[in-house]
This record gives sequence, structure tokens and C-alpha cells, in this order.
Amino acid sequence: MKQYALVAYDYTDDEALDRRLANRDAHLAGVRALASQGKFLSGGAILNDDGKMIGSNAHFRFSDRQELDAWLETEPYMTGRVWERVDIREVKLFDPHA
Repeated sequence: MKQYALVAYDYTDDEALDRRLANRDAHLAGVRALASQGKFLSGGAILNDDGKMIGSNAHFRFSDRQELDAWLETEPYMTGRVWERVDIREVKLFDPHA
């Protein structure tokens, strides 16, 4: 299994926050499903200086990049045009228990 860091920034048009909120429940349900499979490790919203959600950051564990990309094709924040820019990098997370 490989670990990945995802940093995604939302669109900035006038309807962007509405799209985020409209897709949020489906997004969180998907994240919960990934967590139950051990694929979602941590994450949350990126906030601007006013505390408004403007993006997301997360750590995942997938067998390979193709599996991650297949998940992204169905991720509500992708299909619902919430995330405009997505940067994904393979990482090696620190395990304080190791």
C-alpha cells in the first residue's frame, strides 16, 4: 500500500461554496467508507483567513495511484465541480508508534 497526500483548492466563482455544501454529505459519506476500509487516514477543510472553506487536504492509503485515480473519478467534490485544482503526491507519513 502507498500513502498519498491530497491538497485541493475549490473553484472561486460565486456558486463555489454552494456546490461544496450541496456535495458535502455525499463527500463525507465516501470518506467514511474509505476510512472503514483503512484508506482514509486524516484530512479536513482548508480555511481562509475568515474561516471560510476554500479547499481540502487529506492523507490516503491506496494500493497504487490508479486506485486513487479511480476513486477520484467518483468523488463528489470532483464530479460536483467543487475542487478546481488538485495536487496529489506520494508521501511516507511518520508513525509515532513505530
